[in-house]
Amino acid sequence: MRDKFAQRVRKALAKHGALELSRLDEAYGIAEREDAVSFSEVLFERGYVDEMSYLSAISLETNFPPIDLDKVAPDTAALTVINQDLASYYCVLPVSKAGNILTLAVGQPFDILKLDDLRLLTNSELRPLVGTERSIRRNLSRAYTTDEWDGMPGTGEEAGEPSSMAAAMATAMAGGDAPADGGLEVAEKSTDDVVDIAQAVEEAQGSPVIKVMNTLIVQALRDKGSDIHIEAYEKQSIVRFRVDGVLKDMATPPKTMHNAIISRIKVMSQLDVAERRIPQDGKFQVRFEGRQVDFRVSILPCIHGEKAVVRILDSSSLNLGISQLGYEPDAEAAFRRSLEASYGLILLTGPTGSGKSTTLYASLREVLNPEENVVTIEDPVEYQLDGVVQTPVNVKAGLTFAMALRSTLRQDPDIIMVGEIRDFETADIAVKAAITGHLVLSTLHTNDAASAITRLTDMGVDAFMVSSSAVLVAAQRLCRRLCDSCKAPLDALPAKDEQQRMGFVKGDDLKGLRKPVGCANCSAGYRGRFAIIEALEVDDNIRRMIIQERPPAEIKAYAMTKGMLTLRRTGLLNALRGKTSLEEVVRMTMGD
Repeated sequence: MRDKFAQRVRKALAKHGALELSRLDEAYGIAEREDAVSFSEVLFERGYVDEMSYLSAISLETNFPPIDLDKVAPDTAALTVINQDLASYYCVLPVSKAGNILTLAVGQPFDILKLDDLRLLTNSELRPLVGTERSIRRNLSRAYTTDEWDGMPGTGEEAGEPSSMAAAMATAMAGGDAPADGGLEVAEKSTDDVVDIAQAVEEAQGSPVIKVMNTLIVQALRDKGSDIHIEAYEKQSIVRFRVDGVLKDMATPPKTMHNAIISRIKVMSQLDVAERRIPQDGKFQVRFEGRQVDFRVSILPCIHGEKAVVRILDSSSLNLGISQLGYEPDAEAAFRRSLEASYGLILLTGPTGSGKSTTLYASLREVLNPEENVVTIEDPVEYQLDGVVQTPVNVKAGLTFAMALRSTLRQDPDIIMVGEIRDFETADIAVKAAITGHLVLSTLHTNDAASAITRLTDMGVDAFMVSSSAVLVAAQRLCRRLCDSCKAPLDALPAKDEQQRMGFVKGDDLKGLRKPVGCANCSAGYRGRFAIIEALEVDDNIRRMIIQERPPAEIKAYAMTKGMLTLRRTGLLNALRGKTSLEEVVRMTMGD
């Protein structure tokens, strides 16, 4: 796309006599070699053409009047329409606003699509003036040193129930200090894909959109949230945090600010700010209170505007081992036995957000040693582990799970972690790798452990291959932990038939059951989460059942006779200890 507009500039300068064609070709060649430098920058920095000759030629070609920004002071009304991030992205500088007409200097006047985007974003008729890219960027910071969002339409809209979060956002939007930014620091870039959050501390006195995003990030981290949801509806925008697996409303910023917040997230994640028709994924990184935190971003177009979900990947969970995940002793012992196998397939199943990745990383920590080559294939790489070779999947470039796994097998691996088995090709290679002397760990999306086995055969993997490779299949969920400060005994125990329906057995002492109450130390009576797991060890009888293609219910029933604790039973045992509530167990598990 850059080549296309550089060619337009080249032709315009040649056509209107600003520079000889040979000199233009010479400058164009330099711009192509120095990929980070634009064609116009080469022209000015190497002295091929002066700014006035350049502006004159481009103005004649586009019929847009030229402007010398060093002699113009943009008015505040124009600066309130486009914030600094958007102005920098589109390489424009608002100059004045009269009624519905917005006059702005444009650095790339041949880019009609960007002008169309700006018309939609600002809901204004545009009057473009031709400026040079470098003069626009030179004058942007000067123009936006004043609080360009003062008097922004919509800042007085209803904000829902009063809360510290809403108050912090209101302060940010009013142009005041952002108290929540104190612990947020810029993380140094470790790769080209990892981006800081636009120097949060230094910009705390800048655009309210920056302050709002910093406030949201810090509040989510302090609340130990796992996701930030920013949603657009017809008349309002809503921000929700997922805390302990449950979404809760946090704030309602003005609807007029929604697009600016989404654009800010895109800028932080190096996404295409102009693209609003298709989903986009990205990531960024911050340092907060001395620890590094990664954020994964997903943008989805919706009928009333784009929705953003920012997943928080706190690397502090990497310090967990298998013994700290909260498994039942028998399940933990089964898991450890499978990790000690010299080869085979270990599968984890469960829905998104059930802690599968945390368990996989904890498993890698258990088996990691300098004598073995450990390789992971992930989409994306959520956490970075020292001593582990990690490969990110890149579908756009053609690097799929199957291709990466096939190449990994040529790297002499001992242990392989495949982020997810999604198709037959990946499943087939993973199973064959497990049979041929590699320990393979991966995940599937099924409701319970036994269903994962039939899921592989449904994908097309031969049953005898599955039976030969599988060592352990585990289903996992995360249950909310009752707050120790406020949990209380049940008012009344469930009736006998209700107890049986839930899954209690004779001999269970229900006196230990507790209910959530709620206090200043928790969220609705819960504080934190713990894992429950259904660990199905594959023995010779189960291998025969797999070859005979028995249904999952039969495999599960047999495993239960051998002592396997199901998800429901594991949840009930934790409820009997007062660790979680009956309501939470019923919400997270299915009856047996």
